[in-house]
Amino acid sequence: FTRSFDVVLGLIYRTRLLPEWCDGGVVPWCLYLRTIAIIHPDTGEKIFMPFRMSGYVPFGTPIVVGLLLPNQTVVSTIFWQWLNQSHNACVNYSNRNATKPTPTSTFLQGYFGAVTSAVSLAVGLNVLIQKANRLSPATRMIIQRLIPFPAVASANICNVGLMRHNELSEGIDVLDENGNILGSSKIAAKHAIMETAFTRVVLPMPIFVLPPIIMSYLEKLPLLQTNRRLLLPIHSLVCLATFSLSLPLAISLFPQMSQIEVSQLEPEIAMATDCKVVTYNKGL
Repeated sequence: FTRSFDVVLGLIYRTRLLPEWCDGGVVPWCLYLRTIAIIHPDTGEKIFMPFRMSGYVPFGTPIVVGLLLPNQTVVSTIFWQWLNQSHNACVNYSNRNATKPTPTSTFLQGYFGAVTSAVSLAVGLNVLIQKANRLSPATRMIIQRLIPFPAVASANICNVGLMRHNELSEGIDVLDENGNILGSSKIAAKHAIMETAFTRVVLPMPIFVLPPIIMSYLEKLPLLQTNRRLLLPIHSLVCLATFSLSLPLAISLFPQMSQIEVSQLEPEIAMATDCKVVTYNKGL
């Protein structure tokens, strides 16, 4: 049923929504929202469920819980950072600006670059914390729980930058108010990548900062002191709640179809239109 529903939405996008939008028509809002959550705006193809933004929370929360588990070993740190960046790489690729083809080599460069940076930083910080003998055990545990944030944030920037760096050399399509392609802009591509990278820094901030702080207080409650088995379920719920709140916050910072003034773009694009503002797909 789900597959059939996705196919129907894809057909609706190609045969109704896209032509009607390009012709200046009014598209039903509820139908539009359901469609853009599943269908890529550039290719018109269905996005695989685990890599949709609507699937980011349910498929990403178990990984977040794993990243924030206390007393991580080197092996577990490497595993969870690898799994997180593997998921992020697929999400970034699936929700990229697809007006220009992306070579497989670019995807692999971004993937290995993000995994390497995340694992290196996380393992390095863990080693430094373990050697910090002046810190109390409680302080050391809190700091260790906060380590995933700088590791994930820096890796997310590498992930977006490496996976989409071909857009900087080839540019991305910019559209006028009627949806007509005016040309490819490297400046718009730079704006798109910077905006996406910024959201990837904001996104993990509450996810990897709030749960460790909240759990450090909850673990002192008599209920959890006597029932240690409840720690993991409560920890998971805290991660789920913060993830559910931070994702829409980060995504809402910049619209997917962003706008930029023509005066900021290349001269050849400015000469091709009378519009003062053009639109481009930032990606998610």
